Amino acid sequence: MDYKKEFEELVLTVIRESGSDLHLGAGRVPAVRVNGELIFLLKHPALTQEDLLGVLTAILSKEALAKFLKTKEVDFSYDFRGEARLRGNAFFQKGLISAAFRLVPKVRNIAELHLPPILGELAKRRQGFFLVVGPVGQGKSTTLAAMIDLINNEQTRNIVTIEDPIEHVYTPNKSIVSQREVGIDTADFHTALKSAFREDVNVIMVGEMREPETISTAVTAAETGHLVLSTLHTNNASQTIDRIIDSFPGHQQDQIRVQLASSLLGIFSQRLIPRIAGGLIPAYELLLNNKAVAHLIREKRTHEIDVVIETGSESGMVDLNHSLMELTRVGEITVENANIYSLNPKGLERLM
Repeated sequence: MDYKKEFEELVLTVIRESGSDLHLGAGRVPAVRVNGELIFLLKHPALTQEDLLGVLTAILSKEALAKFLKTKEVDFSYDFRGEARLRGNAFFQKGLISAAFRLVPKVRNIAELHLPPILGELAKRRQGFFLVVGPVGQGKSTTLAAMIDLINNEQTRNIVTIEDPIEHVYTPNKSIVSQREVGIDTADFHTALKSAFREDVNVIMVGEMREPETISTAVTAAETGHLVLSTLHTNNASQTIDRIIDSFPGHQQDQIRVQLASSLLGIFSQRLIPRIAGGLIPAYELLLNNKAVAHLIREKRTHEIDVVIETGSESGMVDLNHSLMELTRVGEITVENANIYSLNPKGLERLM
């Protein structure tokens, strides 16, 4: 069997159905995620262990395949005919091979993604630490890609991205864009970040903050004249700040509080909500660092940040419930979905 051809036919199915993910597993039929819901391809025969191994052998490098067979899991990216990219993860479960693929959408601009224009202003800042946060699959990488693309097309900057694996691919325009993949171009996030200090870099995009060493180096980079963009799997701004600080030993937490208070630009938390007209649209929370926020971070009063966001609309901040309310008001989403995605449904009910 031509496993590469078989796999690419499944990828075409994802694209035709405007799907986001493809799930393959030995002993079951393929499944595609469309608008957040899994659809099983029941007309397709169930895949075997031999099928999955054949697909991975066809699409992985020899090194990645060897790593998978040794460690029982591997992250990778796949270029689909030069037209699309997929982020993949292969793993074992009950001794059987499974794989999940995320279709990386083409880079779109901030307006096309229905994101607030202020993200474009933040992308043009010369230094600082900006985080895009939210659960898995909520468009964090897509938002960062729009910001990187804006910088690339409008400014003369030296941009370095550190990713695992590389997702969006940028064509250098006004900027230099160097994309480094963990495991191929560099040993790990922390090593690549330290190296960036010697590369005359203006903008650093770190795919994910995974350990204290990476966070500490990223914050230091933001303090020393770099614009640092990254992501975290957290629910909102206040939780993000707590997660960063709590990842450090107790004796280092006061120092990271001071550094974060001075270097943080903002935190953008987003959720992709099903649209009434079809597709998905982001609802979001935006925290912008100012004197009041910096004071709360230094004084260990991050629990009060939610109130600052709720009352900070004049300075550009956006509360998630207000974002959900506005999407409901203009007929983009249902009241039911607004309540489902709200982190404070009672507060949303008072607004509605």
